[in-house]
This record gives sequence, C-alpha cells and structure tokens, in this order.
Amino acid sequence: MNELKSSSGADAPSEADDDCALMLQVKAGNTAAFEILVERHQHRIVGTVAKMLGGDADAEDISQKVFLRVWKSAGRYEIRAKFTTWLLTITRNLVFNEMRRRQRARFVPLEADGDDTPRHQIEDPGAVAPSEAMLREEMQTAIDGAIASLPEAQRLAIVLRRYENMPYEEIAKVLKTSVPAVKSLLFRARVDLKEALKKYLD
Repeated sequence: MNELKSSSGADAPSEADDDCALMLQVKAGNTAAFEILVERHQHRIVGTVAKMLGGDADAEDISQKVFLRVWKSAGRYEIRAKFTTWLLTITRNLVFNEMRRRQRARFVPLEADGDDTPRHQIEDPGAVAPSEAMLREEMQTAIDGAIASLPEAQRLAIVLRRYENMPYEEIAKVLKTSVPAVKSLLFRARVDLKEALKKYLD
C-alpha cells in the first residue's frame, strides 16, 4: 500500500484523517485498506454492539454485518464526517433493527448462556474474596441490564458517551439529531439509570 500523506503533504495524518484516506482506498477496491480498518475498529464496534444488546453473544456476528455493510457501501462513501461517525451510524442502524426485531419477537435480552461458569472457573480465588467478586459481578450485571432497558436512542447515547467518550457533537451526528437533544437524552438516561440502580447507590 502506498504511504498515506496528509492533505497538506507535510505532517503525518491523524488517525481520523488516516481512516478517511483508507476508506477512500477501500472505495477504489483496496482490500488491504479495508482489512486495516476492520482490525483498527472491530473491538470498538463489538463492544458497542454488546453494550447495546446487553452483553449479547451475537455481538460479533452483528459487528461482522457492520463491516460487510461498510464494504458494500464503499462505492458511495464521501468524506462528510469522521470515519468513526459514519461507522457508528451504520452500527446504529443495524443494532436498532436487531432490537426492533427482538421486540417484535417478544425476546427479552438475557445474559448469554454459559457466561457465569467460565468466569467463575477463570477467577483466581486468591485475588478477590468470593463475596466481593459476586457483588461486583452482580452490580455489573445490574448496570448492563439497566442500560439494556433504556429506549434505543437513550441507550446508544449513554453507550457512546460513557464507554466511547464521544463528544456531544459526534453523538448528535450518529443519532441524526441536535446537541441539545443529545444532552436531553443523556439526562433522561442518567435519571432512569440512577433509579434502576438505586439499591446499589444507597
């Protein structure tokens, strides 16, 4: 692959600029550039999908669909925002579709089968007292469940803000709304989470 240069041709590009440059190469059919983008961002997308779906075991499959959509949409790609904003917009669409499909099927997201046993087997009994480990796990499960119970827009806003540390402006672009609307979503989400986790906060 040719060495990427910034638009000025002077300094090395930032990762955000580099992502856009790589995506333009993907648009031209460069599979190596696509592989770099997948390797660079797949962990973030898997994590975001998992948090949106309550730690769902299908997170990797849905994430693969995200990158498949990236590849199929490459021909229409234009630099109008950060690559990650575009990528997370695709993620939003696929995750919201999955959430609605499950809602129609009256499916309630639960912790994936088999998650508990491996964690207890891997846990070093000498590292953390069993009661403390169980409390920590219970609280994390409660947090995941509380986030999973939020309306989809609030859920994505809180995931992007809390776990991805994304600026309000970027969240607004992903959700196709305004910054004040994002702040309102986050405020309502935090109120709901505080109420749902009240027994752990008291």
